[in-house]
Amino acid sequence: MKSQLLSWAFFLVTLPGFAQNTVSKPSSFDVSTPYVSKVWVADLGNGSYKNPVLDADYSDPDACRAGDDFYLVASSFDAIPGLPILHSKDLVNWTIIGHALKRQPPFDHFEKTQHGNGVWAPAIRYHNKEFYIYYPDPDFGIYLTKATNPAGPWSAPVLVESGKGLIDPCPLWDDNGQVYLVHGWAGSRAGIKSIITVKKLSPDGTKVTDEGAIVYDGHETDPTIEGPKIYKRNSYYYIFAPAGGVPTGWQLVLRSKSIYGPYERKVVMDQGKTPINGPHQGAWVTTNPGKGKAAEDWFLHFQDKEAYGRVVHLQPMKWVSDWPVIGVDPDGDGKGEPVLTYKKPNHTSGKSYPVATPAESDEFNTTALGLQWQWQANPKGIWHTTSRQGFLRLYSYKTPEDAKNNWEVPNLLMQKFPTETFMATTKVIFKPNPKLENEKAGLIIMGLSYANLMLKSSKEGLALVYGVCKKASEGKSEEETVITRINPGTPVYLRVAVTKGAKCQFSYSLDGQNFTKTGDSFQAEVGRWIGAKMGIFCTRTTQINDSGYADFDWFRVEPVTSVTP
Repeated sequence: MKSQLLSWAFFLVTLPGFAQNTVSKPSSFDVSTPYVSKVWVADLGNGSYKNPVLDADYSDPDACRAGDDFYLVASSFDAIPGLPILHSKDLVNWTIIGHALKRQPPFDHFEKTQHGNGVWAPAIRYHNKEFYIYYPDPDFGIYLTKATNPAGPWSAPVLVESGKGLIDPCPLWDDNGQVYLVHGWAGSRAGIKSIITVKKLSPDGTKVTDEGAIVYDGHETDPTIEGPKIYKRNSYYYIFAPAGGVPTGWQLVLRSKSIYGPYERKVVMDQGKTPINGPHQGAWVTTNPGKGKAAEDWFLHFQDKEAYGRVVHLQPMKWVSDWPVIGVDPDGDGKGEPVLTYKKPNHTSGKSYPVATPAESDEFNTTALGLQWQWQANPKGIWHTTSRQGFLRLYSYKTPEDAKNNWEVPNLLMQKFPTETFMATTKVIFKPNPKLENEKAGLIIMGLSYANLMLKSSKEGLALVYGVCKKASEGKSEEETVITRINPGTPVYLRVAVTKGAKCQFSYSLDGQNFTKTGDSFQAEVGRWIGAKMGIFCTRTTQINDSGYADFDWFRVEPVTSVTP
């Protein structure tokens, strides 16, 4: 039907052990034919990079190193599969290699959409030949999942501590064998925030063993301190934590010779004179020094870009008098500011690794969905099939009885905006069940408000319909406009062009060449704690003994071109 754009072959040999974020020997991670985005590449090809290194909504990033390999995890909230795992050799070129969470517990709870709930800021560490991810669910507690291969499989999540408002956990294996967990608090559930707590964990890291102690109170100087990451260096315990709020805050570091404090405080990075607002929580990593080379320190963090989500930046980092300085420090006061471009990290081997980016386009030629795709709730096996047919078949699935619009529909298949300006096009053939009305299949831009271009069945036949739902999250109704009638079985090309400011223009074509605009430009909006998403869907409003289906031939992300209306 068409050539496949990407094929993946991943393997991971046994990784040797290490303490915190280092290992004694390198691992081997081979990526065949890495995907390269047509709309955003951070690697400048001249030994330098530009920020953000991930211009997509990988919020609350944390990372660790195993040998020469870096692994990153991010918040996923109610999107499934959750806890995306990204891999890099150089901290600049990243590839999605899997997800740690195939279904989200409690399973019945997450069969429904749970916007803004679910997986909040996780932490990833490699210890004793295993990868550990601690992640919080603010309504249920802190979970642990483990794997020997970061691409999976990952173990079933274990509830380390139950409770409401426990967020942003991070473990530390101390030199004496004691294991600790640091975490923050969500005021919306716990009734308190702006404090950091340290607790003891069992030796295997699966259970909190005491009530813990508050080691820092940020109410006076560091309101909304959160996202703590704990490390140990030169006999100091360090807690890296942002404060001051997501869009406008600063990077704080606390240090103490005792894990329970008292902690000294220092702001180590803020926006300064740059356009990088926040900058918010992230992860300290070091490169693996080769013979005759020195290790380099780097810091990954996010920036809130509203409808585009929370994108990931990479900052150089150095130590001055046992304090980190993140970014560049033009006035030498020990407080850094973010860089827009910079020299890439060094490599143990001295090699230059190929350009790679997270997957976006999908030709639907394999039995598995591309790793960029996520559902809006725990999926059911009857929602889709690929089966090596050269297309993705979405079966219409009945919307929940209480759903006022697509905000509450679980079987939306979506992915993140890949950058600020891009164009997404899909080719679809819709075959509704003739016994049903109001079956729909199409392309959607989703957020607190949404817009979609879809094929819809009725007694009159099949129509191309443009729908807009303002304040969808508040239960408002979608307004639909019929664009044209479509003969059943006709291939239709659906497109959305996203330009600066997250302005979205939908269009369609019957020949794949000439596109016609539908409706006015739509302003994409954030979701709940996330950026806007794009995706495809197939739904119905009536339950009978069979469904219609939509065959999506491909989904392609490209630059906005002059031929775009």
